[in-house]
Amino acid sequence: MTAGAGGFRAGDLDAGIARLGDWLRAHAGAIRAVQWAVVAFYVFLVAVPAFLPLPDNTQHIWSNLTLAAQFAFWGIWWPFVLVSMVLVGRVWCGVFCPEGALSEAASRWSRGYAVPRWITWSGWPFIAFAGTTVYGQMTSVYGYPKPALAVLGGSTLAAIVVGLLYGRNKRVWCRYLCPVNGVFAVLSKLAPLSFQVDRGVWAASPKPAQGTASFNCAPLVPVKAMRGAGACHMCGRCSGHRGAVRLALRSPNDEIVHVAGDEPSWEQTSLILFGMLGLAVGAFQWSSSPYFLDMKQAAATWLIEHGTTWPLEASAPWFVLTNYPDKNDVMTLLDGAILLVYIGAATLVLGLGLSALVALAARMLGPFSLRRFHHLTQTLIPIAGCGVFLGLSALTITFLRGDGIVVPYVAEIRAALLTGAALWSAWLAWRVAGLSAGGFRRALACACIAGAAAVSVANWVLLFWVW
Repeated sequence: MTAGAGGFRAGDLDAGIARLGDWLRAHAGAIRAVQWAVVAFYVFLVAVPAFLPLPDNTQHIWSNLTLAAQFAFWGIWWPFVLVSMVLVGRVWCGVFCPEGALSEAASRWSRGYAVPRWITWSGWPFIAFAGTTVYGQMTSVYGYPKPALAVLGGSTLAAIVVGLLYGRNKRVWCRYLCPVNGVFAVLSKLAPLSFQVDRGVWAASPKPAQGTASFNCAPLVPVKAMRGAGACHMCGRCSGHRGAVRLALRSPNDEIVHVAGDEPSWEQTSLILFGMLGLAVGAFQWSSSPYFLDMKQAAATWLIEHGTTWPLEASAPWFVLTNYPDKNDVMTLLDGAILLVYIGAATLVLGLGLSALVALAARMLGPFSLRRFHHLTQTLIPIAGCGVFLGLSALTITFLRGDGIVVPYVAEIRAALLTGAALWSAWLAWRVAGLSAGGFRRALACACIAGAAAVSVANWVLLFWVW
C-alpha cells in the first residue's frame, strides 16, 4: 500500500525494521564492543565513588564524581532504562547491559553444571525485586556510594558466579535471578517493536544441515514457541533463522490483549499487584508520609512509657541501616523497624485491595476464572510502569534541584503521564473484557480495573501534590 505523494510503502518500513534485526545478528562483534565499553563505565561509576570522601554541600553534579555517579545511575540510567522497555523492548538487556555481558562472558568458562531447581523457581522475580528495593531504602542506596556498591556490585558479582557455574555461554542469571528481570519482562509487553516468529514458516522450512551454524539464545528463550516479548533480550542473534524470525512492528496493545490470557502467571500477577503497585509505592512514599511519622511517634511513645529507649538510640552499620553521622543522617533501629512495617503494610493493603478489584472485574464477566484474573491484571501494566518511572524520576528532579537546575512543567508532565497511563490501562481492560462479555458486564469489569488504576494514581497524587 502506498502512503503519501512520495510513494512510500508500508512494506518498506517493515522490510527496513527486519533488516535492522538482521544487522544486529551480523554485527555481534560491534555489540560486544559496546557492552564492554558500558561495563568499563559501569565499574568505574560503581566502584570508585565508594572509596572517595562524601561530598559536602558545596559540591555539584558537574564537579564531584560521587554526585555525578549518583545522578547517572539513579537520575538517568534506571528511569530511562525503564522507558526503553516500553519503547523498544529489552534492547537494553541484549545490547547494553553490563551485568548480562559479564555473566555471559563468565559462562564461556562455566563448569557447565545443570541449572538446579531452586534457581528456576518462578518466585524469584518478585523476591529479588522486593529484596533489593527494601534493602536499598534501608541503606539509602540513592544517596550514598557504599550501599550502591553493595547492591549493584553484589548483584554483578552474583551474576558472574552463576555464569561460572551454570549454563555454558548462557545468561542463567538474567533468565531467572536478575532483580529487575521480572519488571523488564512485564514492561516489554507494551513495546511496539519485537522479534516475531512465524510458526508456519518455521515448520515448513527444512531443518538446517548438521553442523550448520545456528544461533545461541543466551537468555534461554524457546524461540520456536515464542509469542511475546517478555523474555526476549532483543539481541538479534535469531533474526532470520529458518526464514521465520524477524524484527517487526506490532500494536502496543497486542500482547496484553491477545497473548497474556494464554500465558497466566502467578509470578507476574504478584509482581504487578503486590510489587510494582504495592511495595514500590511504599518504598517511594515512606520518607514523605505523615503516616510513617505517626507510626514512629506512637512506637517511640510506647517504648518510653515502658522504659525501653535503646531502639530509639541504637543504630547499625551502614550496610544494614543508613549510618552517616557526619552527614547527620542516621537511621535508628526503631526507624528501620517502622520502615519495614510501613513498606510491608503498603504491600499488603494495596496488593490485597487491588487484587479484590481485579477479582471483582473477573467476576463481572461471568463465573470467576483464575485465567481471566491473571489476564485482567496484565491490563494494569501501564499504570504500574508509570508509577515506578515517576518514583525513580523524582530522584532526577531532586538531583537537579539540589544543583539549582529547575525543570519546567514537572507537575504538568507527571499529571499527563498518570492520566495517560490510567486511560491506557482502562482501554486495555475494555479490550480484554470484550473477549469474555459485552454490554453492561463488560462496562462493569472495565470500571473495576479503572478503579484499580485510580487507586494507583491517588497514591502518587499523595506523594507529589499532597504530602
